[in-house]
Amino acid sequence: MKKLKGMLAAALAAGFCILFSGQQAYAAPDDRIEQGVRAGDIDLAGMTKDEAAQAIQSYVDGLGEKKIELLAQDGSVSVTAAELGIVWDNEEILTEAVTLGKKGNIVARYKAMEDLKHRGKNYEIQLDFDRSAIASIVEERCMEFNVEAIDAQLKRVDGNFAVEEGQTGYLVDQQASASDIYEYMTQKWNREDASIVLAIIVDEPRGKAEELLQVKDLLGSFTTSYVSSGRDRSGNVTNGCTKIDGTTLYPGDTFSTYDAVKPFSQENGYFMAGSYLNGKVVDSIGGGICQVSTTLYNAVLQAELEVTERHNHSMIVNYVDPSADAAIAESAGKDFRFVNNTEHPVYIEGYTEDKRITFNIYGVESRDAGRTVVYESKVLEKKVPERDTIVADPSQPVGYIHTSAAHIGYRAELWKVVKENGVEVSREQINSSNYQMSPQTVTVGTATSDPNFSSQIQAAIETNDTGIIKGTIANIKAAQEAAAMTPEQLAELAAAQAAAAAAAQAAADAEAGN
Repeated sequence: MKKLKGMLAAALAAGFCILFSGQQAYAAPDDRIEQGVRAGDIDLAGMTKDEAAQAIQSYVDGLGEKKIELLAQDGSVSVTAAELGIVWDNEEILTEAVTLGKKGNIVARYKAMEDLKHRGKNYEIQLDFDRSAIASIVEERCMEFNVEAIDAQLKRVDGNFAVEEGQTGYLVDQQASASDIYEYMTQKWNREDASIVLAIIVDEPRGKAEELLQVKDLLGSFTTSYVSSGRDRSGNVTNGCTKIDGTTLYPGDTFSTYDAVKPFSQENGYFMAGSYLNGKVVDSIGGGICQVSTTLYNAVLQAELEVTERHNHSMIVNYVDPSADAAIAESAGKDFRFVNNTEHPVYIEGYTEDKRITFNIYGVESRDAGRTVVYESKVLEKKVPERDTIVADPSQPVGYIHTSAAHIGYRAELWKVVKENGVEVSREQINSSNYQMSPQTVTVGTATSDPNFSSQIQAAIETNDTGIIKGTIANIKAAQEAAAMTPEQLAELAAAQAAAAAAAQAAADAEAGN
């Protein structure tokens, strides 16, 4: 019996050997993939690991050309799967694919080969996408679909308020949209052209008619005059005022004067006019706009809104008291900003008339009827220029003289004084200001071909006395005029001067006789 069992076992072993001897005749070499192995729709049989990797990568590259439409409220963006950062994510399947039917004992190899023969092996090609690439596409190419909500606004027409209804906005939710795109592409995509709806946030407008129509009380008002301004500066004041007029501010809103009136360009309605720069008056686009911000500043103070940024001018201005000004300057980063710190919307009205600019601030009055607020300018120091600055200008002819006004230097403070029923209850310093002193600058022309005139004007300039300079210029002009006269004109001039001298002497004698 034992002998029979042994013979059967030997026969079975011999059968396996015969089988595998035949199998090895058509089996793939150890570095190539067996028959029946696939990755998705790709037949990998007979390929090396590198060849299989190239085949799969080529397939993934083809998928990268698929179009993906990102849909928004009113449009779409077309991108490719490659732009979304498509990558093949399970390259390890090839290590297993190459070794199928080539690992384990003889029984395990036989079983693996039979499985491949009857059922095959199909590996899934797993894909992944670059989250940062998706986020960048949403941020850079989908934000154009944002429609900001337009809050309900107040309009003042013929002295009456009306409400202009708001408009609902729609904003692309960047984070949610990026997550939705990634989830769709990794879990739901059928690897064909596709569409994905972006996540949208509904942006509701602020303000209801019943809330806005409560705004009817005048909280603060201020007017300044620019009657001495020329056409261009006047135009800048009017233009800046117009850009602020009609502003509605909700509780907590911050108003930036600079943002409201910029940019300072001809295209935006501005002209060249005088402005302050480094302690001097120079022409610049938008010169005079600071009178707009200053007038608004004083109206805001009267309304007792919260001022968050204010700067004084480099030199004193003449349309408000010291420390009651508010300068804005793009180059210096100066702005006038304030916050609506009330519990209700406020409305800013601005207008110009007869070279006077006015700002009115309307809201809902919550202050006691007996409360009054006044602002007092307190000058701490005053510096008066002691002498003129004389500037020789060789580009101008002898006889030319131009004078720019002097500016007194000040150190000042602004104080808020609150009274209730006529009795002072508080006194608070609002700001402090320093204004540069600037002497009168006299620019004198020195260009001449006459050495005598040149020496005369140079000598006058060296005295640093404006009176002597003007007298010298008068003498030079008289000499130039005399040089241009004919002998007859000179004789007539001499006779006239003699007659004038005689008349003056006679008058003096008569006065002495009396």
